Amino acid sequence: MSQSKDTIEIGAFEAKNRLSELLRAAEEGRSVVITRRGRAVARLVPAVDKESKGLAELQAAFEDLRGGIDGPLDVRELVEEGRRC
Repeated sequence: MSQSKDTIEIGAFEAKNRLSELLRAAEEGRSVVITRRGRAVARLVPAVDKESKGLAELQAAFEDLRGGIDGPLDVRELVEEGRRC
């Protein structure tokens, strides 16, 4: 198992045996890369809480963007406009 500040790299067999420890690390904000034969095959990352500040900021940014659009959007028209560019 190798570790950096925010990421742990661990083999699949060892990960299976240390799952509780890896889940605690993810709760603390660390990422876990699970490898098989030295090749990364999966990543265990902290869950994003729907009430988190980052998500609220993202939602506010989308609402601001939507506020700057006049009237309904025609997706077909947008696609055609993109093809002309």
